[in-house]
Parts: sequence; C-alpha cells; structure tokens
Amino acid sequence: MESVLLRDIQLPHTLRASIETKQQAEQESLAMNFRLQKERQEADRKRIEAQGIHDFQQIVAQGISAQLLQWKGIEATEALAKSSNAKIILIGNPKNGLPLIMGQD
Repeated sequence: MESVLLRDIQLPHTLRASIETKQQAEQESLAMNFRLQKERQEADRKRIEAQGIHDFQQIVAQGISAQLLQWKGIEATEALAKSSNAKIILIGNPKNGLPLIMGQD
C-alpha cells in the first residue's frame, strides 16, 4: 500500500479554496511581521541617531562660553562691516554689547 503512487488527486473546490485562503493568510502574516521588524529597526536607528546628536550637543555646549559667543559676534560684525551690503552699524546694543546692524542693499 505504501509503494503505490498517487497521481492527479483532485481535491474538492471548497477544500482547495480553504487551503489557498490559509496560505494567503500565512503570507500576509509573514509580510506584516517583516514590516513590523523593519519599522522597529528604523525606530532603533532613529534612537541611536538622536543619542548621537544629543552627545554631540553636550560636548559642544561644554566648550561654549558667553565670552566665546561674544568674541564670535565681534568677528561676525567685523566681517559684515567690511561687506558691501552693510550700511549702518550701531555700537552698544544694551542686551549683549554687540553692535546692531541696520540696513541692506
């Protein structure tokens, strides 16, 4: 009985449709699991990127002082004063002591 080969077996239409529906549902489930895994990986990547940006900002913030910002402001003011589009520069801005630049070409 075991050595007999069965060929061209015709399953009833409802059974065949049921099997195909089950296979399709399994494929959809696998596709959804794949999408969820991909989204989790993307979320992890974004978390790692955000942590890197945070660490960078912490390192930079440690090296920035009010005096450094004021010095950079003075350098920027000098560069603007030398440019052709700076028209009026008022010295003595009360907020931070940096010049106030007014007017453009």
